[in-house]
Amino acid sequence: MLSNKSILITGGTGSLGKALTKYIFGTYPDVKRLVIFSRDEQKQYHMVQEYPADKFPQIRFFIGDVRDKERLVRALNGIDYVIHAAAMKHVPIAEYNPDECIKTNVGGAQNLIDACLDSKVERVVALSTDKACAPINLYGATKLTSDKLFIAANNIKGWNPIRFSVVRYGNVMGSNGSVIPFFLNKKKDGILPITDPEMTRFNISLKGGVEMVMHALEHMWGGELFVPKIPSYRITDVAEAIGPECEKSVVGIRPGEKVHEEMITASDSYYTYDLGAYYAILPSTHQWKLEDFVKTFNAKKVPKGFQYNSEQNQDWESVESLRELIKEHVDQNFKI
Repeated sequence: MLSNKSILITGGTGSLGKALTKYIFGTYPDVKRLVIFSRDEQKQYHMVQEYPADKFPQIRFFIGDVRDKERLVRALNGIDYVIHAAAMKHVPIAEYNPDECIKTNVGGAQNLIDACLDSKVERVVALSTDKACAPINLYGATKLTSDKLFIAANNIKGWNPIRFSVVRYGNVMGSNGSVIPFFLNKKKDGILPITDPEMTRFNISLKGGVEMVMHALEHMWGGELFVPKIPSYRITDVAEAIGPECEKSVVGIRPGEKVHEEMITASDSYYTYDLGAYYAILPSTHQWKLEDFVKTFNAKKVPKGFQYNSEQNQDWESVESLRELIKEHVDQNFKI
């Protein structure tokens, strides 16, 4: 699918961006060009060491901010596919710096949409989060707005053949700032801080996140919001998996935090279809025939009132499975 194609990843020096880069070079050695677009020069410097030009002549590192539309237009020259991973993602930081979060997550999304429409980009996949579903915090609200912008972009493209879609998933295991590396670091102190003993979260590996993005790139019709079927975990089980000998101290929920996360609400059920490994929330207006979509993917409408949240999920990680996943996906030297 990516053979002889040029791809740009915004926020490309992040956890998922690096995983995508590794996957692309490992699966598509004949990729034409891969542009890593981010504003963090230090992360770019380190990533350049991993992908030197003499061994990876297709890679380009582009310092830039999604707040800067002109820079985006320049970076998109000759690009076929875009994966939008850039965002302000830390919930408490967004709560205390709302204007900065809005500038990046909402203004940056619109800048990218406009720049892609003005370029010859064919497909755009924007990364979302479970926190965008029925949001109670600013980060989630900005990502919901971003989702709506990307989906609506399909309605204003005119005769441009470009397609925009969104992928929404839960916590990426081992990603920067997530709970597992946080607990692994805290383990040496002998105390693991628990926000709420009832707390649950969806869980997806970096590999699963990459697979989902690639699935969307390959199969998108434009306007879908893809949601993976993934397991949940209890925060207490994560703590037990990492530090069974540690004291567990309940510290309370952080600003803007939920006890349980959602990815599909009952209101979404009217537009949601089961595609097998994924759900797809379809736009209320689209540029293709619904019956054709249903037939192509053997899609089945979910029941009215269907919900998908981390508390009522049917698939759960255990303490033992979490330990194995941590060793496989986060820390190969992990021991208890």
